Amino acid sequence: QVQLVESGGGSVQTGGSLRLSCAASGYTYSRYCMAWFRQAPGKGREGVASINRLGRTEYADSVQGRFAISRDIAKNTLWLQMNSLKPEDTAIYYCAADVLRGGDCVTPLDVNFFSYWGQGTQVTVSS
Repeated sequence: QVQLVESGGGSVQTGGSLRLSCAASGYTYSRYCMAWFRQAPGKGREGVASINRLGRTEYADSVQGRFAISRDIAKNTLWLQMNSLKPEDTAIYYCAADVLRGGDCVTPLDVNFFSYWGQGTQVTVSS
């Protein structure tokens, strides 16, 4: 059974940093497209960053240069390093896996392409 479990959320002030992790079990996620999404109160779920099976990364314009997605293949873990955080980054962050497209990430990221989701972790950035 595929499971994704996020951790690392919390509360920080503007300009601070957080590192989110997503531990995967039940499959080798490095074969697939993995992504981070976020959902702010009253808004839809938006794609933040993705990494495909070859390690190619892509980012939403709003986080380009501030966030970095990476993975530890040996630990089957996905990371999201978030720097220079802003209040508008406040959201629940989810990791997700697209296991149907052979490891390529379709961009812009679309929630409908992702089969598996974690439970989410809250990130709050105060001004």
